[in-house]
Amino acid sequence: MRYRGLTTLSAGAAVTRNVGLRSSRFTNVLRVAALLGALVIEPISASAQAPAQDLGKVARIGVLCGGRCVGPAYDAFREGLRSTGWIEGQNLVIESRGAEGRFDMLPALAADLVNWSPDVIVAVAPQPNRAAKDATASIPIVMVAVADPVLIGLVPSLARPGGNITGITTTVPGGFIAKQMELLKEMVPHATRIAALMNPDNEIHRRGFPDEVPPAAARLGFQLQVLPVRRADELRPAIESARLNQADALLVVGDPLFHSPPQRLPELVASARIPAIYLTPDVVRAGGLMSYGPDFLEIFRRGAAFVDRILRGSKPADLPMEQPTRFELVINVRTARALGITVPDPLLLRADEVIE
Repeated sequence: MRYRGLTTLSAGAAVTRNVGLRSSRFTNVLRVAALLGALVIEPISASAQAPAQDLGKVARIGVLCGGRCVGPAYDAFREGLRSTGWIEGQNLVIESRGAEGRFDMLPALAADLVNWSPDVIVAVAPQPNRAAKDATASIPIVMVAVADPVLIGLVPSLARPGGNITGITTTVPGGFIAKQMELLKEMVPHATRIAALMNPDNEIHRRGFPDEVPPAAARLGFQLQVLPVRRADELRPAIESARLNQADALLVVGDPLFHSPPQRLPELVASARIPAIYLTPDVVRAGGLMSYGPDFLEIFRRGAAFVDRILRGSKPADLPMEQPTRFELVINVRTARALGITVPDPLLLRADEVIE
């Protein structure tokens, strides 16, 4: 279940990703392409560059998020900055603006960050990235945790993002949510009714959900109930609706509203006794049943590498975006027992983390 590294979409890599291996000769070509891809990725590391402390500047980084901008992923981001020589209190100042679930506040928070004149803005999730893009066309933006930025028009392409935005996506488009649903079906094989929690104000959900989720549900034999939620106070009624509709399982499509704070949604779902799959492992560690998603700690560390490169003079338009290639399955066995579920052995064997 674990795939190492992140993929940088150079023009050549974008061509070779979906082509089958038809001969050993073509395999050798791919190996050469992989080496070239490594050369593309390598400059983002600061190992061969001057120490940040010697650059004679105090860097200013603004962070914009939909929650509180705290947690293990943000800690990993700071660790990534320290590993490249950027240390808070010495040569680095970080200002965070978190909407705490009030996404209508994001435009004002983004404008406030722009007025602070940071060297780089790090925007986490689709809504903050849209607010940051609308607020500035000149300050570099490092995008983190947006599933498909091309789909919603944040960048024209991953290989050549252009403009002032680059960064790391959350998923590889095409079938990711279907994979989550397959895993949920393995966990609850008798399930015939599935509810899907989504946020219509999330551009990824609004544009990608109709094309991916209903067809996947039909293929897996699920009757689908869609639960649109825009605000935190709508979560409890939505979960209650799923319970009254006798949902056998719940798909939680990734959104900051559903992840922060991590314990909020698992507590509501536990009261309804519905098995659920999430995107982020923090929610599972807080009591959720299972999650399948990218290694968010690595994504945020790579975000720090992009910030470092920009602080050293690179332009976002010249930095191809990356996609994750490592995805993790996390299972909370304690929650499964509370729901009366025996986790199938094949799922346990494939899990990257099992919470007893």
